[in-house]
Order: sequence, then C-alpha cells, then structure tokens
Amino acid sequence: MALVVQKFGGTSVADAERIRAVADHVARSRRQGQQVVVVVSAMGKETDELIHLAGQVSQTRPGREMDMLLTAGERKAMALLCMALHDLGVPADSFTGSQAGIITDTFHERAKILEIKADRLRECLAADKVPVVAGFQGVSTERDVTTLGRGGSDTTAVALAAALNADAMEKYSDVPGVFSADPRLVPGARRLPHVSYDEMLEIAATGSGVIAFRAVEFARNHSVPMHVRSSFTWEPGTWIREEDPTMEQPIISAVTHDTSEAKVTVAGVPDQPGIAARLFRSLADKSVNLDMIVQNVSLHGTTDISFTVPKSDLDIALEVCRSHADEIAADDVLADSQIAKVSLVGAGMKTNPGVGARMFETLADAGINIEMISTSPIRITCVVRAEQVELAVQVLHRAFELEG
Repeated sequence: MALVVQKFGGTSVADAERIRAVADHVARSRRQGQQVVVVVSAMGKETDELIHLAGQVSQTRPGREMDMLLTAGERKAMALLCMALHDLGVPADSFTGSQAGIITDTFHERAKILEIKADRLRECLAADKVPVVAGFQGVSTERDVTTLGRGGSDTTAVALAAALNADAMEKYSDVPGVFSADPRLVPGARRLPHVSYDEMLEIAATGSGVIAFRAVEFARNHSVPMHVRSSFTWEPGTWIREEDPTMEQPIISAVTHDTSEAKVTVAGVPDQPGIAARLFRSLADKSVNLDMIVQNVSLHGTTDISFTVPKSDLDIALEVCRSHADEIAADDVLADSQIAKVSLVGAGMKTNPGVGARMFETLADAGINIEMISTSPIRITCVVRAEQVELAVQVLHRAFELEG
C-alpha cells in the first residue's frame, strides 16, 4: 500500500468549506488504497494576524513566546480537519510538532530539524488512522516549542515523508504547479510537468514561492519525490525528483524574478588580504544572509565590494558595514533598495553554450541595464532596476520560447 504525505497550505484550509473539501480529498485518497499522513498550515492569513497582534501588545516579542503563539494557528487547523474527517467516517488523530516527534535545535523562529522520532505516527498508521500533523513546528533539545520559519510546513512534510519512507510528498495550495514564469507577469507561462531537484533549488532560491527552498533541499538529500498540486482543481501538477539521465534536458526551464533584495556597496576599500574576510565575518555574526557578491577590479590600490541582502536585513547590514568603514579605510557605504533579480534556470544549460550571450543581448535590446551577474552550472542571474524586472521576465520568456 502506497504511503503519501499530503501537505495543505493556508489557502487550502482557509475556512470551513475548504477544510471539508480537504477532508473529502483525504477520504478519497484512502478509498484509492493509499495510506495518508496530513500536514497542515495555519488557516488563511492567521500567522500574519498573530504576528500583528503580538506587535500590538509587545515591542520586545521574545522568540520563545512568539513560537508559542504562532504554533497555535497550525494546532487549530489540525483539530478542525480531524473533526471533518471523523464526520466522513475516517478515523484521524491530530499531533502537534512535539507529539509527532519533530526534534529541533534551540533557535527560536528559525529552528532546524535535527531528528524525527515518528513512533506515534507509525502507531497511528498501523491502527488504520490518518495522522494530521501541525506543520511549521517542533520541540527543541531544551524542550521548548520552536517554529521552523517561513515555509516551515513544507519542510515538516518532506521531513516526515523521509522519516516514514513515504512514496511521495504532495503539496497542495492555490498554485497548480511550477510554471516557466510567474503567470501574473507572463499569461502564456506554461506549467512544467516535471523539474529536477537541482532546478527546483535554483527556482526556489531565485524568487519562486511555490515551495520552500529548505524543503526542496531536504527532499533532494533524502530522495523524497514531491508533487506540487492545486487543492482547488485537484489536477496533476509538477513532479520534483531526480533528473532522468536518459532524457535530454531542456536548455531553459524557467525565468524567475525576485524583488525582495537590496544592494549594499562598500566603496573605496583597500585591495588587501583580509579586508573582505573581516567584513563578511561581522555580517555573518549578525546572521545577515548574503546572496550575490561582486568585487570590482582594483584601481589605484582600492576596490568596491557590492553584495545583495534581503530587504529585511538591510538596516543591520548597513549598520555593520558603517561600523567597520573607518577600520577598513572604506570611502563610503551605499544602499540601493530599488533593484530586482531576474534569472534563467535550466539543466540543459550545462551542455549548451551561448545562453548567457543570448540573455544579455535580449536584455540590451529591451533597454535593460545589467548591474550585477551571478552564475551556477544551471542558472544565470542578473540584477536590474526594479521597475524593469517585469519587462525583463517577459522578453526573456519570449526569447527562449517558453510560452505554452
């Protein structure tokens, strides 16, 4: 009998009607001979509402108490779904992250899974019941409730699938799969029937919010096939799994974009060993997550170092850089929040020369200036002006003939 872990996002369980629809789908999956483990997110925008409520009562918002508060959303959803399942004659038991045996480190609001002791879930399955697990949460090695950060329910579902040796993890949301571009920008974008783990990692890292980067990474490391589907149409979506070595890969699978980052430039830095190391060590110690890094050619003994960071980390990044400006003899520290990234992703890029040239020519023909460039074997990313990113996605999607 096949075992699947079905994860339902906030829009899938947004209200009573949606919860009943999810329960009906789980019941149909069982009738088709599948064993099912369910992972749920909080209903609708409840997590955002809880964060807003916390801001109204507290300026400090201690991490331990924020985790205790935010896990309430998933607990509410799991209990309601179990009730709906019982009404359909499907025996089901709800489990918090700690009850499901999800053990994490001690970092509140961004904990990482260390181990899963899934004995209670196995017992539930052996009793022919459906375990319904609250996503996004666990219990730390110090026995405190923890949360896994944004997208944590995806990570919960993949981790449980790996621990239970499930045949697949199915993610249900309001998105019917992974597309060749954001359909809101490119109406002709097509749904991809399958994507490799490596391609999906790059797609997730460069702007697509279809599935969390950490979840894809966990799935690749543990060889968990994932199926991204819509809980509104129930149609087949996109499979994410190992690349098929017998099939020729498309040169470009997707054009992605990201408007969530800002650029920091430390200008006039002495071109000497250890300067960059000192600067980036201080940023790392403040948990600032760097993305693209570019150092200009040295001119008259000095150089400029530019890097991108999430906009949420911009203030702390500027504070760190400015505090070191005199120490490293930098001329100035500059910030630019009006940038965006546009990326090409495709496994076939590894064996097809000329992709970069075609990308740069296409952007130039559209009058789009490139400010930074970053590459991997299957990705090329350019930083452009934020107001031009929509046009950049559209012209690249057309130039590489990705329309449906």
